[in-house]
Amino acid sequence: MPTPRPEFGPDKSSSQMNSDAVRSSSVQTFWWFGGAVLGIILGAGVTGLAPLAEPALTPCLIALLFLTFLEIPFDAGLQAVRDLRFLTVTAVLNFIVVPLVVAGLIAVFDIADPLLPAVLIVLLCPCIDYVIAFTRAAGGAADRLLMLTPVLMIAQLLLLPVMLWAVTGGRLIVDLPFRPLVGALLLFIIIPLTAAVVVRLFARRTPRLERPLAATTRLMDPVMALTLLVITASVAPLIAGSAGQLVTVAIVFTVFAIIMTGSGWFVTRVARLGSRRSRAVILSGVTCNSLVMLPIVRAITGEGAGPAGVVTQTLIELLVLIILVRVLPRLVPDIAVSENR
Repeated sequence: MPTPRPEFGPDKSSSQMNSDAVRSSSVQTFWWFGGAVLGIILGAGVTGLAPLAEPALTPCLIALLFLTFLEIPFDAGLQAVRDLRFLTVTAVLNFIVVPLVVAGLIAVFDIADPLLPAVLIVLLCPCIDYVIAFTRAAGGAADRLLMLTPVLMIAQLLLLPVMLWAVTGGRLIVDLPFRPLVGALLLFIIIPLTAAVVVRLFARRTPRLERPLAATTRLMDPVMALTLLVITASVAPLIAGSAGQLVTVAIVFTVFAIIMTGSGWFVTRVARLGSRRSRAVILSGVTCNSLVMLPIVRAITGEGAGPAGVVTQTLIELLVLIILVRVLPRLVPDIAVSENR
């Protein structure tokens, strides 16, 4: 079951909440890491599994996000539209700090074509899908981050060509196909979000549905584990086929995640966002839109090293997120004040 959102107030037992959170997080880590590892083993060891796993990825992500949206209090989430500080800090981290970090990384590490466009495209685009589920699990403000996903999607559509040009000093100019981006917004945000809202509204008018609806929270961990299994099983052969070319980019992706975790912590501390909003901003800065950008990278670089670089980022990011779900509540501990400002 996902880590409960902290209740703020003097009547709550801090030690009890921490104990429950640690227990829940341990169960999640077992489910998620087990799913990811099993997917790698099956994808690399079972011939023909990857082509079967790839088409299952979209339904798994839709189901995962639907379950995530069911747990989000949308009335509270609407406050994100008016939360200019949260919006500003999220935008600054993703569209100013991230390009600066990426520019520094490609200056330090020698990344050749066709990996360079793939690395740049995936790192410069913030995640809009499973970051919501991981934010929810880490006790972050998933409701507010959810409300910003259309803004993040539109912003990356408009800014990616500019960021690519700026980061490379004008050396890389790419015409982006917009259809996969719009399709991802529809599949991974609009459809599951609309379905969750409809189910919640229907449940309010039909009290007998409240208990089955509450029971759906138990499905989150198995569905997340299945999603991780499908992702890793579908990408394992791609990575194995280009392993010799991926060592450098794997290091780049790992360093990026570490730097962005620290940068996000620093920026949110300076902005005094509070624990839940800070965790959401940090995870937004760390995660990338790899699943959406994969077809775009394929269209630009063709099959081979480019897509393999993107799926390498996905695998590394999943492992980092599993760790951050455990680390973030300690790095950004709960505070006994309301964050509804």
